[in-house]
Amino acid sequence: MTARRADRVADSVRAEVADLILRELKDPRIGMVTITEVDMTDDLKHARIYFSVVGDEEARKKSLLGLQSAAGFLRREVGRRLKLRYAPELIFRLDSVPERAQRLAALLQSTRPDDDES
Repeated sequence: MTARRADRVADSVRAEVADLILRELKDPRIGMVTITEVDMTDDLKHARIYFSVVGDEEARKKSLLGLQSAAGFLRREVGRRLKLRYAPELIFRLDSVPERAQRLAALLQSTRPDDDES
């Protein structure tokens, strides 16, 4: 199996997990979740799923717990929908890139000189 295949399967897993979260999961702990990236091992047995959540730290923790508890259901559905021989183990990780980007943008904005002085 090539890394290209792993990348294609990762894209499909991302789309299916996002759809399942939106349409199938009814867990109140899971908030406004966006699947940002999926890293798949070359053997297609493990998928690290990065996500971001709208809200504070408490909302992020609750969403992570909700996704972890739904991982078995999501794994089964992804395997069925994508017709994979082995459904990959789904490992959820909070993606901190959007929060870092937002903090960096705020920091850059605060260091800009006022337009009145130019």
